[in-house]
Amino acid sequence: MRDSVTFTGFKPSLLALFVSVTCIPAMAATAPAPATSSTAASGDTMTIVSAPDNEFKPGGNDLVPAYLDGQVAHGGRLGMLGEQNAMDVPFNVMSFTSKLVQDQQAKTIADVVRNDATVQNVQGYGNFAETYRIRGFELDGDDMTYGGLPGVVPRQVMDASLIDRVEIFKGANGLMNGAAATGVGGMINLEPKHADDTPLTRVGVDYTSSSQVGGTLDLGRRFGDDNQFGVRLNAVNREGETDIDGEKKRTTAASLGLDYRGDRLRTSVDMGYQKKTFHDARLGVNISGVDFIPKVPSNSHNYSQDWSYSNIESEFGMAKAEYDVTDNWTVYGGVGAQHSRETGDYASPALKDEDGTATIGRLDTNRIINNFSGMAGIRGNFDTAFITHKVNFGYSALTSRNNTAWRMAYGANAENTNIYDTPNVPNPTPNLSGGNYNDPLTTGRNRTQGYLLSDTMGVLDDTVLFTVGARHQKVVVRNYSNATGAEDVSTRYDDSRWMPTYGVVYKPWQVLSLYANHTESLQPGDIAPDTAKNYGTTTGIAHSKQNEVGVKTDFGRIGGSLALFEIKKPSGILNSDGYYGMDGEQRNRGVELNVFGEPVLGLRLNGSATWIDPKMTKTEDDTYNGKDAIGVPRYNLVLGAEYDIKPVEGLTATALINHSGSQWADSANTKKIDSYTVLDLGVRYRTKINQNDMVWRAGVDNVTNEKYWSNIDSTGTYIYQGEPRSLKVSMTYDF
Repeated sequence: MRDSVTFTGFKPSLLALFVSVTCIPAMAATAPAPATSSTAASGDTMTIVSAPDNEFKPGGNDLVPAYLDGQVAHGGRLGMLGEQNAMDVPFNVMSFTSKLVQDQQAKTIADVVRNDATVQNVQGYGNFAETYRIRGFELDGDDMTYGGLPGVVPRQVMDASLIDRVEIFKGANGLMNGAAATGVGGMINLEPKHADDTPLTRVGVDYTSSSQVGGTLDLGRRFGDDNQFGVRLNAVNREGETDIDGEKKRTTAASLGLDYRGDRLRTSVDMGYQKKTFHDARLGVNISGVDFIPKVPSNSHNYSQDWSYSNIESEFGMAKAEYDVTDNWTVYGGVGAQHSRETGDYASPALKDEDGTATIGRLDTNRIINNFSGMAGIRGNFDTAFITHKVNFGYSALTSRNNTAWRMAYGANAENTNIYDTPNVPNPTPNLSGGNYNDPLTTGRNRTQGYLLSDTMGVLDDTVLFTVGARHQKVVVRNYSNATGAEDVSTRYDDSRWMPTYGVVYKPWQVLSLYANHTESLQPGDIAPDTAKNYGTTTGIAHSKQNEVGVKTDFGRIGGSLALFEIKKPSGILNSDGYYGMDGEQRNRGVELNVFGEPVLGLRLNGSATWIDPKMTKTEDDTYNGKDAIGVPRYNLVLGAEYDIKPVEGLTATALINHSGSQWADSANTKKIDSYTVLDLGVRYRTKINQNDMVWRAGVDNVTNEKYWSNIDSTGTYIYQGEPRSLKVSMTYDF
């Protein structure tokens, strides 16, 4: 009998920490803050006036203004360098807004980033985690940042209803974000919701086939003589069965955003709670024991078991502040924390033959995660002769503690099954375990910390911008026995490294930016496998390097970017002496294209394409040199379109096409996942009831019910099936 799902709320200590910070704004004097938009009403007519670009102040926490209809923003957060307009920086960054989340009825971050061909959605290693590949390199969902802070995002899956912006930074990002376990090819940053000047009271209901029903609440208010105080509350509950036989999901989540904006002081406190529950949910198929890709089962077929489940509960929050010491110098800082608890009984069939015969065991996990992160720094502007300077000096750190215990049923205790005709089998008895499952001990402590120094120098009235910077990053790793809690000294690891970054932007016209950069990324090296003489040891730092050139445009109604890049990432291999070290290399070269805007009044487009050559250039005994990396398609295409149907005021038709090229499923490039195309269609209708906005949305994902394998994890172990056709209907009403 599975545990029932209950709402536990915040841990008192975490709640107290963040609530206490809200007292800070009350001590500051206030002044009017610039509005991001203005409205004028006359009868039934409302005019929306976009804010001029000069009202956006780069480098801080103010979000980059949205583009036209408001679904896309041409820019985003560059880690500690703050929010930046893409046209002014030598990096490729763009964002998707909460309006897109609503219009596409997106449930999680994976539903949002599929609008960009550079980002590939991948499921976790034998679990329900959302993982991504950016420029062909993995980004673990746990490594996403929240308001620029690492370690705060809830474990594995983040609900999109709590998020204002999903910002995608493409490329190596060690300067901006420091060291992370993953993220060589890019970073995803999530920005919380804060109150706008216009009061908001929005309720929503939604239905997703086969029987998922949900409700949402979004409240926003500003207070004070100059609207300096803001409160934003979001809540969602959704549960029911999906279009996969027997699969059930539940989401309970809430967030609270408090902010203060004064003349010189700006602060914010954001906190949230989320619980994700998966019951009898379809996981991947283990194909490590066969030399072929199996035919795809029926889209609605579930080859999981009714005793398989996962419960993930997270409490998270952050507090940030920035203060203008003078008109040209600003000090900033922030702290964030996360507490997560994951319990699960995971079961994936291990395939044996082409008829679908397989065995299925179980892996029980009890994991507790406690993270704390912080940053502080100063940024400013000054001139030296004919050169303008924008400088930033900062410090950031992340500490993480994991308590993990597990038990497993495998080998002789596994049950027989079939991925095409799946019987109900008993929950197998574990025959291997690690740690006290009911009260896991601390098994790992990690700390990363680093200093950042950057300077963007402008000449010729900032027509030419040179960016130079460096970060000194330190990584500390400690591992402990899950049975005794004693440190495993053989896996102790301490190391540090400098990472330089330099880039240039040339703007011959305001609508055109040419750019180039060299930047680097840092992450802990792989753990030596049991086949190595140094089994279990951390093998150093993976120091990746990127070179990129590109062009960006913004013509007011149409914008976009074209980038060419090369990233080299070290990988672990076993040498001739039997030791495992970071002596291998994967080299990804590629081209990215993004186009967005409204070329014709009433027709909005968001298209992207990426081509990647993901070569393994240094492998064990040169065995796989020149082969493609596992799971990286050579090309991806995305085209989204919206068309306002003028005969009916407020009616809009929508479409989204995703096409993925084939993927190799093994290092030898003998097993290949076929290419696939998925089409989503929808419609929305905006009307007024009692002078209040009501929006109806209906959509069908995977209209053709395409049957396909969507991806495989980076080790070539688990292959995952794409989602079946599903119906989504929702309604929101603004009071």
